[in-house]
Amino acid sequence: MNLYQIDKNIYGFSFQKYNFKTAKKEDLIDSDKIYYLFKNDPLKSRRSYIVSSPSLLSLEKEDINILNNKDNIVVDEWIKEKIDSKKVIALNISYPNWKDVLHQKSRKNWNINILALGDVGTTLLTGLKLLGGNKISKIGIYDRTLEKQQRWEMEMNQVYSAFNYNSPEVKIINRDEIFDCDMFVFCASKSVPKVGSNIKDVRMAQFESNSKIIKEYAIQSRKENFKGIFAVVSDPVDLLSKVVFLESNKDENNNMDFLGLAPEQIRGYGLGVMNARAVYYSKKDSKLNHFLKEGRAFGPHGKGLIIADSINNYNDDLSLYLTDKAKNANLEMRDIGFKPFIAPALSSGALSIMDTINGNWHYSATFIGGVFMGSKNKLKYNTIELEQLNLHDNLFSRIKETYETLGEII
Repeated sequence: MNLYQIDKNIYGFSFQKYNFKTAKKEDLIDSDKIYYLFKNDPLKSRRSYIVSSPSLLSLEKEDINILNNKDNIVVDEWIKEKIDSKKVIALNISYPNWKDVLHQKSRKNWNINILALGDVGTTLLTGLKLLGGNKISKIGIYDRTLEKQQRWEMEMNQVYSAFNYNSPEVKIINRDEIFDCDMFVFCASKSVPKVGSNIKDVRMAQFESNSKIIKEYAIQSRKENFKGIFAVVSDPVDLLSKVVFLESNKDENNNMDFLGLAPEQIRGYGLGVMNARAVYYSKKDSKLNHFLKEGRAFGPHGKGLIIADSINNYNDDLSLYLTDKAKNANLEMRDIGFKPFIAPALSSGALSIMDTINGNWHYSATFIGGVFMGSKNKLKYNTIELEQLNLHDNLFSRIKETYETLGEII
C-alpha cells in the first residue's frame, strides 16, 4: 500500500504507484477524512464515492455488484476504522477535474431552483416551501409562462405559520439564472399521456421528448461550470440522468472529455414514490406489514422496478406481489380519472430532496458503472454513500436483470 500527500494537509492511499509526495501513516490517521486513489474509465466509473466497506477497495470494475456486500478484503486496522466511520472517499483520478473533490465545502443552507411549474413542479414547490425552513434559503422558479411564475411567487410567499416566518423565499428567476443555485430541479415534461390513453408504460413514452428538453439544460450546466446537484424529477428519471451525464461531458466536437457534471452531481428522483406505494399496500395486508421495517426498493420508476418484501427473510412471491401493486398504482389512479402526480411530486420529489440535503438515507437513482440505478443512498461530503447489503440470490438476480436492461437502453 502506498501513502500519499495529495495536496496541502490532504492525504490518501492507493494500491497503485502514483506521482505524489509520500506521506506518513500518522498523517492519514490524524486526518478527518482520507482518499483512496484509483484509476478507471470515467464512462464506467464514478468520480468519487464513500468507501462504506473494505470490499470497495478491491473493485476491478464498477457494476451492480457493489450493492451486494458478499466479499471482503483484509485491510490494516486503522484503515478499517476510517472506513467504519465513513471517512474514506474513493477518488477516480482519471477524471480531469478530480482535484475539485478535494476542496468542496458542505452546504449549510441551500438555494434551489425549479424548472417548470406544471402539476409536478408546483406540488414539489409546495412541499419544499413547507419543509425547507431550516435548510433552504431560497427557491427560484422558472417557467416559460410568465403568469405561472407570477401566480406561484404570490401564492408561496403568502404561505406562513403565524409568528413563524422561517420559510424559504420563493423568487422568480430568469432563464440565464437557472444554474445560480446549489440544486437545480428539472420538472419539465413535454408530453404526459392523457388520462384514458392506452399507453401502459407512461415513463418510456416520455423519454424521447423529455430527453431533447433536458439535453439543452445539461449543455448549459457545462457552459456555466455548475457545481451543484442536477436533480431529475421528470420521467424516466434514470434514463434522463444518463442523458445529462453524457451531454454535459461532451466538448464542442461531440467528444467525451469529462469536464462537465460529475456522476455524484446527478440524481434521479423517481424511486421514492414506488417505495411509498409499497408502503401503502403493505399497510393493507397483515402478511406484508414487515415491509415497513425490512423492505427495500430498487430500480426505476416503472418497468424493471424491484420491491423486496424483506432484506432479512426475502420472500419471492410476496416481493413480486408488492412490486406489481407498486408498479401499477399509477394505472389504478388513471382508471378512476386522475393523473397520478401528487404522491410522486412529494414522495420522490420534495421529501427525497429534503432527505438528500439533510444527509439522510433516501431513494434516488445514482451512477453505478455507467448506469443510473435507483437504490437507498445518502449525500455525505458532497458525494454518495450507497447502502450495501448481503442480498438474497433471487433478489440480486432481479436487481441485476434490471440493471443490465437499463444499461442496454442508453
